Amino acid sequence: MTFVFRTGLALLAAVSALALASAAQAQDSYGRLPPDAVLMTPQGEILDYVPESADVQIMRDRRGRTVLVDAWGNVVATVMGSGRQRNEVRRRAVNRDVYGNQGFGFSDQGYPDPAYSDPGDVTGSIPDYRDAAPPSVERQELPDSFGVPQDENDMAALPPEESVPQRQTLPEAAQISKKSGAEITALQVFLDREGFSPGVIDGKSGSNVTKAIEAWQQATGETLDPNNTDDIMERLRFSGGLPITTYTITAADAAGPYVASIPEDYAHKAALPHLSFTSTVEMLGEKFHMDENFLRELNPGVDFTVPGTIIKVINPGETKKSKVTRIVADKYRKQVFAYDEAGTLIAAYPATIGSSDTPSPSGTVQVDRIALDPGYTYNPKINFKQGANDKVLTLQPGPNGPVGTVWIALSKPTYGIHGTPEPSKIGKTQSHGCVRLTNWDATELAKMVSVGTVVEFLD
Repeated sequence: MTFVFRTGLALLAAVSALALASAAQAQDSYGRLPPDAVLMTPQGEILDYVPESADVQIMRDRRGRTVLVDAWGNVVATVMGSGRQRNEVRRRAVNRDVYGNQGFGFSDQGYPDPAYSDPGDVTGSIPDYRDAAPPSVERQELPDSFGVPQDENDMAALPPEESVPQRQTLPEAAQISKKSGAEITALQVFLDREGFSPGVIDGKSGSNVTKAIEAWQQATGETLDPNNTDDIMERLRFSGGLPITTYTITAADAAGPYVASIPEDYAHKAALPHLSFTSTVEMLGEKFHMDENFLRELNPGVDFTVPGTIIKVINPGETKKSKVTRIVADKYRKQVFAYDEAGTLIAAYPATIGSSDTPSPSGTVQVDRIALDPGYTYNPKINFKQGANDKVLTLQPGPNGPVGTVWIALSKPTYGIHGTPEPSKIGKTQSHGCVRLTNWDATELAKMVSVGTVVEFLD
């Protein structure tokens, strides 16, 4: 055991140095941001990662503040300045409800209309083991403001206000002290194997890791010390071994199919024969629940297109296979909880759930149908106006499609639980009313639910 443990730590220590170097490079890529800037989301949370400079633009809002805006016009974060303001920002972030009322909503700031919205009509195969064949869903025209009910009739399918489910208080996770990237990786892998997903595994601590620990503690009744690496490594030994293993790239891995890039315009997307991965690295990252950059850091200088190449990857363990009868989508925590028929919490996933402009529904709905590897139908009369597109477009299936590899349709028309082409942003950006998970988490959940499974939304 001692030899295995020391070997694991030695391997993980090398990962740590690479991860720290990558983080420094990401910070330096901005140039115009203060080196100790605090990035605050529109919901009043401190952003626990640095967006890639290619993914955002640095702009000024009408109040003169520096903001980071993504390609769809969504505000990712507000730059809160440097050291003197950091403690104040952290203090104010404790109460998101209060903080959100202090001028940090950006719906009136004049940014471009979003070019992405969930969902269109979704098509796809349904696994044979489902309890019942899903009925066809009649699409309904959306109100003027997407996802926002215009009168009381729009909320008729939801329960009265007094029956809206209440949030449970989860056991608070211990604060993670200064741990190496390798030690954080071990913690993330343990949580992933347990079914309490930290999102992408990247060797970095953050809100998704903290939420996963708290959900695990709630489910098990135990307390997990995230700073006790010896305990975590021992737990890993009993759940599949070391967190990092080796994998040999196959000819099928290298062959694809892949596409050169995924265009923004839906008309151009519709012209592609499939919306598959753009590279072997992207495919392998998703296969092993990893951030793409982290995969490259583990394998410096490796050509991932050569069959027979042996690489280091995360060892995520087995997929959960229980039957889920109830789902809770917690908007405040940005987390989805899955319960079995006995009411036991068996899995939890970080999620992006709605936004201030296009909120998710409240109350209780049900699963209407489940589609794996779905296609996507864009209809400007039902969904949203994307660019100059004014005709119905059919987008082919693929992990880089608008709803990723899974679509779980809900009884509230146009809403669903689905995957994403950008797993690293789960829980850290906004969606347009639906519940967005990583593709692997959405797939795991989809295989555990059935038509009729209850889904509760907590505000």
